[in-house]
Amino acid sequence: MRLRKVHNILIASALICSMAVTPVFAEPSSAREEEAELKEKKKVAQEELDDLQEELNELISKANQLELKLIAKGEEIIQAEKDLEAAEEKKEEQYEAMKLRIKYMYESGSGTATMEKVMTSGDISSMLSQAEYTQQVHEYDRDQLQEYANTVEEIEDLQNTLERERANLEDLEAENEVQQQQINETIDEKSDEISNLDEMIQEAARRAAEEEEAARRAEEARRAAEEAARQAAQNTGGGSSGGGSSSSAPSYSVSTGNTVVDRAYGKMGCPYVWGATGPSTFDCSGLVGYCLTGSYSRIGTTYTFLGWPRVSNPQPGDVCTSATHCGIYIGNGQMIHAPHTGDVVKIGPVPSNMVYVRYPY
Repeated sequence: MRLRKVHNILIASALICSMAVTPVFAEPSSAREEEAELKEKKKVAQEELDDLQEELNELISKANQLELKLIAKGEEIIQAEKDLEAAEEKKEEQYEAMKLRIKYMYESGSGTATMEKVMTSGDISSMLSQAEYTQQVHEYDRDQLQEYANTVEEIEDLQNTLERERANLEDLEAENEVQQQQINETIDEKSDEISNLDEMIQEAARRAAEEEEAARRAEEARRAAEEAARQAAQNTGGGSSGGGSSSSAPSYSVSTGNTVVDRAYGKMGCPYVWGATGPSTFDCSGLVGYCLTGSYSRIGTTYTFLGWPRVSNPQPGDVCTSATHCGIYIGNGQMIHAPHTGDVVKIGPVPSNMVYVRYPY
């Protein structure tokens, strides 16, 4: 009997020693290492995305400056056209007045009458004075006509220069819009990459957590077995009887929205003109400003509209806008807008790159 007790004690001691070699803490798992690597990749991708967003913001700011310049240039062209029209009218008045004077001179004797006045002036001094006066009259008429002709030519040259400058600005705006589109596409790709990395990180974290939980349970089982072996050794050795310690968007008004849409419909077919705010010609932000307020004045640009409260459930009368264009939403994915030079106010689909905002009445 005593030999059997000794044998049992030896077995319990061997079991305890064999368990002691099991490490208490598991080594870092491959899943946890993978998670760390994926997080580092996400960090790099996020930094690239932030850089792209900063570049896009700079392009949007540049687009706003170009839009303001185009508006100003359009206003200058409108004024030049008015000045040209006024100069043409004044030139016609001057021309008609000169024709009457010439007709009068010829009807009263033309050159012969003038020569008689010179020859009968009395003395050589008076004759020279009379001849000089006649010459001055003719020179005055020519100078006046030339002055108005020069004025018309200057205004026409100014208008041509303004048109060229506007065309250059429109080219720059188009180039800026292409760059924005390219960056937006890159941002979408980078966002997708980050989203995929998030999914992969979550999966790696889940597997790492499972591995760590399995290791924790194995450790608990090892400790429980170790404790059980100690208890068995104590019981086998006739020790103590045992026992152990227990370790917001603004509200929408249907009537207001209908009024905005009605104004937009009322300007269908009006030509697009840079810098125009009505009543018969508009640029895109000029049309939006009129529809929202009923006033032929500018309340902002597309850059302004981007700062208004956004809505996730757009209603008729809300504003569709991007960094380069805007319009009035009329429902069913459609908007009324003034598209570009050479086009008119019309209905068109809302582009996918636009957001919906609501005018803070």
